Amino acid sequence: MKLARIWLDGQALDVRVEGEEVVLPPGHRLELSTVRLLPPTAPTKVICVGFNYRDHAQELEVEIPKEPLFFLKPPSALVAHGQPIPYPAHTAQLDYEGELAVVIARRCRSVSRERAREVILGYSILNDVTARDVQKVEKQWVRAKAFDGSAPYGPWVETELDPLDVRIITRVNGEVRQDSSTRYMIFDVYELVAEASRYMTLEPGDVIATGTPPGVGPLRPGDVVEITVEGVGTLRNPVAAAD
Repeated sequence: MKLARIWLDGQALDVRVEGEEVVLPPGHRLELSTVRLLPPTAPTKVICVGFNYRDHAQELEVEIPKEPLFFLKPPSALVAHGQPIPYPAHTAQLDYEGELAVVIARRCRSVSRERAREVILGYSILNDVTARDVQKVEKQWVRAKAFDGSAPYGPWVETELDPLDVRIITRVNGEVRQDSSTRYMIFDVYELVAEASRYMTLEPGDVIATGTPPGVGPLRPGDVVEITVEGVGTLRNPVAAAD
């Protein structure tokens, strides 16, 4: 089942997506192409994971992590499917990073790996947009990864997916830039949920972005970036110069 949020008549509505239609709570249906999608949940936080694919760590010449490397993006970083990614003035190299996103179903803490599945609502897609030049000169990655518009997320949450071996493809202007599978993760989805929940309470709708495979690269104003996760769908966003 695909769960989404739309903006309709001045309010956010939780809906289901069935084929090319959106099903509203009373059972009314609208064409998907006619509605404005929002980020599919309203998370209190977006938890990201650095260097969770061995070959991505190698392409950036960093040490393979021995435990998950977590950092946070605030809710203000979220961008919906179809909405522009702003190219901020503080960077000269804005990179895409296509990722599988885990969406939390209920409030939880200190979840074991064996029970992690019980607290997962489903899966979506996140683009961990990064100011790569800034990342190289700061240790906390706040300016590099937490700026407004740095977390395109959507288009919906797919509740029925085996996350351990799904294909991830990132295209820029139709050209394939990343093509990998979640089976190459260093720490799998369930390990990440368990480890994150050791340190912070996870709330309904919170997102864990599980890391990006190799092939990251730059974006420019006017580009269109598309991230496809097998079994979920495609997150598509244009890039625009920031105001």
